Amino acid sequence: MATEKRDDKENEAVKTDDGSPKIKPRPIVQLGIFLIAHSHVFSVVFSAAGIMALLLLPLLAKNTYISENALMPGSARSMLSHRDVSDGSKLVKDIKNLRLNHEGQGVEVQRLIGKYMSEMGAEVYYQKFHPEGNQFHPLHFFSGPDSYTLLGNVSCASYGVNVAGIIRAPRGDGKESIVLVTPYDSTNGGDYEALSLGIASSLFSLLARVTWLSKDIIWLVADSRHGDYRPVAAWLSEYHTPSFKASDLSKCDELNTSHSFRRAGTMAAALVLKVDGRSERFEDTLSIFAEASNGQMPNLDLINVANYLAVHRQGFYVKVEKVVSLLSSTWLKIVGELFEAVGKMAHTLNPDWNFGIPAADYLEGSATLASSLYSQALGIPTGPHGAFRDYQVDAITLKVSPRFSPDNTARQHEFFQRGAQLLEGTIRSVNNLLEKFHQSFFLYLLTSPGKFISVGVYMIAFALLVAPLPMVAASLYIDGCNALTKATHNPAENLKSWKWLDAAKQVLALHLLGFIVTLLPYFICQVPGEHSPTNRSIMWATTISSVLLITCVTIPGCSPFSSRLHGTNWAVLKSVTISAAFIGLCLMSIINFATAEIGALLLVPMCLMVRPIKPDLRSRSVKSLLRSLCSMVLVTIGFPVMFFAICKGLIGEGLVGLSLGGEFWTWLESLWAWKSATYLYIGMVHLPCWLLCLCILFHPS
Repeated sequence: MATEKRDDKENEAVKTDDGSPKIKPRPIVQLGIFLIAHSHVFSVVFSAAGIMALLLLPLLAKNTYISENALMPGSARSMLSHRDVSDGSKLVKDIKNLRLNHEGQGVEVQRLIGKYMSEMGAEVYYQKFHPEGNQFHPLHFFSGPDSYTLLGNVSCASYGVNVAGIIRAPRGDGKESIVLVTPYDSTNGGDYEALSLGIASSLFSLLARVTWLSKDIIWLVADSRHGDYRPVAAWLSEYHTPSFKASDLSKCDELNTSHSFRRAGTMAAALVLKVDGRSERFEDTLSIFAEASNGQMPNLDLINVANYLAVHRQGFYVKVEKVVSLLSSTWLKIVGELFEAVGKMAHTLNPDWNFGIPAADYLEGSATLASSLYSQALGIPTGPHGAFRDYQVDAITLKVSPRFSPDNTARQHEFFQRGAQLLEGTIRSVNNLLEKFHQSFFLYLLTSPGKFISVGVYMIAFALLVAPLPMVAASLYIDGCNALTKATHNPAENLKSWKWLDAAKQVLALHLLGFIVTLLPYFICQVPGEHSPTNRSIMWATTISSVLLITCVTIPGCSPFSSRLHGTNWAVLKSVTISAAFIGLCLMSIINFATAEIGALLLVPMCLMVRPIKPDLRSRSVKSLLRSLCSMVLVTIGFPVMFFAICKGLIGEGLVGLSLGGEFWTWLESLWAWKSATYLYIGMVHLPCWLLCLCILFHPS
C-alpha cells in the first residue's frame, strides 16, 4: 500500500496543470538553458579567458623535437672535401669575371652554370618562362597553382631562363627526389647572391660522387629577375603539368634550349638557399622562412633538422622573423614581468611547477609569435618555398647572412664549407626517409627556432573567444521574441508571423553586398588606362558607396536610418548577425586559423557590445553613455581601413589621407594576387558583419 501511494504522488508530481505528463529535460538541455539564461556573464568570462589564453601562448610553447627517428640528423660524418669547396669558389669567381666583361648578358651566366653542372656529371637542361602578370580574376581564385596571367608584349629580352641539373641516385630507382633551389638574378644580381651559387656548387660537386644517395638530386638555379617566386612556380608547373603547346619563346635562340625538360621522381622535400646581406651579429646568421600560401606550413621535422644542424654542427645563429616593434612594447613588458613573478611564486610553492619564463624571453616569444600569426594570416608565402607547398611538397627557405664582406676571399672558403655541410646534413637526413614527412606537426606556430605551439594548444584561445557567440545569439533571440509577443499580445500570431525573417533578409542582403564588393577589384582593373593605387582606391570606395546606396533603396530594411527598422526588433537582428559571424569565423578557422584568430579579436567584442545608441543617449546616465562610447569605438576600429591604419601606426608607418587609401588598395591587391583566403574573409564575412553592426548601432528603437 505504501509503495502504491508513493507511485501515485510521483505521477502527480510529474503532471502539468492540464493533466498531461511533464517531460524532464535532459542534462545537456538543462546546461544549455542555464548558459543562455546567464549569457552575459559567460560572454565576459569566455572573452576574457580567450584573451588570457592568447597571452599565455608564449609560456605554453614546447621545445621542438624530431619525431621521425629515421632522420638521424648529424649521425654521419661530413664527406665534403676542400676540392668541392674550391669548385664552388671557382664558379663564383668566373661569374664575377663574366659579369664584368659581359655586363647585361644574363644568358652567358646561365650557360656558365650549366657548363659547371655538366662537368660534374649532371643532366642539364634550360627552361624559358614568361613573367607573370599581377591580375585578379574571380574565376581563377580557386584554380590550381599553375593558373597565371601572362604579361602582354613580352619580348625575348624579358623572358627568364632557369637552369636545372639532375644527379641520378646510385642506390635509387628514380621514384623520389630532393630539390635544391638557389635564386639568382643574372642581370642585376649582387655579390652576395653569387655566394649562394658557390655553396650549392660545392654541395653538388660532393653529391655527384657519393654512393649513399637513394633519392635523385635536382639543383635548380632560378632566374630571379622577375622575383624569387615566379621562376620556381613556372618550373614546378612544367614539372607536374607539362605543356605540349608550341611556345612563342621558340624564336628566342640566344640560348640553346634544345635539351628537353627532364624530370626525376616525386619530390620528398625542397630547400631554398639565399645569401642576403651582411650579418649584424658577430657570427653568421641563418634565417628560416616556412610560411606558405594561406597559412600552410611544412612538416615541423624539416625545420627541426635544419635548426639542429645549424646550431649544433655549424655554429650558425638561427632566427625566425619577429615583430620588432613589440620588443619595445611597455604593456607587453609589464605582462611578461607579471607572468615571471607568478611563475617564481608558483615555483616557491612547489619546485615541480615550472610555469614562468623570464620577461625578456616572453617579449621575444611574443614578438616571434605575432610575426608567425601575421604571416600565416596574410596568406602570402614568405619565400620561393611557398610554390612547393602548393604541390604538397615540404619546403623551407634558408637565408644566410655572413659576417664578412663578399670581397673577403679568406673567409669565403670557410663560409662555403659550413653552408655546404649544413645542406649536406639536411639532405642526408631526408635521404634516409622511406616515406613522406608525416610524423611531426603541420599545424603550429613558432615562438623561436627551437620552440613551437601545436594546434591543440592555440585552438583553445580561438574556441574561448567564439564560445559566447551562440549563447548570446540564443538569448537575444528569446528576448526579441518576448518583446514581439508583448507588442502583439498574441504569442500564437507572433510565431506565425516569422518576424525574424526580416532580420535574416537584411543579413543575407548585406552578405550579398559583400560578395559584390569582393568582385569589384576585377572590374576596376578592367578599366582602360593606367591608374595609381590612390585613384583605384577612390574608384573602389565610390563604387562601394553606390552599391550600398542601391542596396539600401532596394531593400529599405538595410538602411540604418530607415523607418522600416522599426518593425524589426534590434535584438533579433543582432542575434542573426552574431550567428552569421560565428559561422563565418568557424569556417575560416578550417581554412586559415590565423585569419580566424585575428578576425575573432575584432568581430567578437564588436558583435557582443554593439547596441542602439539612441536609447542610451536619451537616458543620459553614465553607464549608458559609456556603453554607447564603447560601441562606437569598437565599430570604428572594426572598419577594415581603420584597423589597417591602426596596424600601420603600431609599427611606426603612420599614414593619413589619400595615401592611406592607396596603401590599403595595394595591400588588397597583394592579397588577391596571391589568392589569399583572407581577402575573401574581409569581403564576405568581416565587412557584412561590420555593416550589420552599424545598422544595430543606429537602430531607431
